[in-house]
Amino acid sequence: MAFKSDDDKQAYWRRNISLMIKLLILWAVVSYGFGILLRDVLDAIPIGGVGLGFWFAQQGSIYVFLFIVFFYAKKMRELDREFGVDD
Repeated sequence: MAFKSDDDKQAYWRRNISLMIKLLILWAVVSYGFGILLRDVLDAIPIGGVGLGFWFAQQGSIYVFLFIVFFYAKKMRELDREFGVDD
């Protein structure tokens, strides 16, 4: 299906880009911020025998990335339906 108007097309892409930017910022905060910058502070919190900072650096950012992928797919499916461009 196609967009009804150019305004709809621009609104669709504006919301898509906005969602991507927000999710990329979240991933950067978790992977870079929690895994590197705040690692020493978070290591004071033990989880599974290791510090939380180490956990974020090794596994946490991967789990957050997987969450982001599924969340993005869900939100884009909703956005596609809203603008009438779903299959």
